[in-house]
Amino acid sequence: MNKKTKEDFTSLIADSYGSHEELARILDLGIEMLFYLEEDTFERKEIQNVVSAIRGIIEVLRLED
Repeated sequence: MNKKTKEDFTSLIADSYGSHEELARILDLGIEMLFYLEEDTFERKEIQNVVSAIRGIIEVLRLED
């Protein structure tokens, strides 16, 4: 991630969520919500890809604090 993108992402987090930890908490909640999707809404692999992406972001956010 280049410096400008990182600065923009950091500003977005601060403006929208207040802290990296708060965004991580919301993303954790998003993962929990995925468990309650109705059958045949998405392919299993699509859901797994989303969860993997969210978990990756959560890990990075927690390293920032």
